[in-house]
Amino acid sequence: MLAIIRCRIFCLSSLLSKNLKINIHRNIILPVVLYGYETLSLILREERRLRVFENRVSRRIFGPKRDEVTGAWRKLHNEILNELYCSPNIVRMIKSRRMRWAVHVARMVEGRAVYRVLVGKPEGKGALERPRRR
Repeated sequence: MLAIIRCRIFCLSSLLSKNLKINIHRNIILPVVLYGYETLSLILREERRLRVFENRVSRRIFGPKRDEVTGAWRKLHNEILNELYCSPNIVRMIKSRRMRWAVHVARMVEGRAVYRVLVGKPEGKGALERPRRR
């Protein structure tokens, strides 16, 4: 939540250049938002929310554009934002980090609990209860 508030503050500032705003977004805000997503399961609703967040930050960085025909200010469409700032998709970044984490876990010693979960050899019995809805 704090990252989103600070993101709004720095994106609205006209004193900072667009390149500096992009660097702040890439080096400070994205790591805070993506922290821990390597180990979590990502459902479609969360993927959509992350893409919406990324587009919202990009719109704030690049600002509105004046239409040549009507002269009115309008928001940038997603395709134009992707052309202006060709960053990797946030969902792809999460999936690549997840693969990097899986490779790291695969190299672990067989006795570690994380490795046993990855390989699928948990010990003991599971709880006898109704499964959680997911």
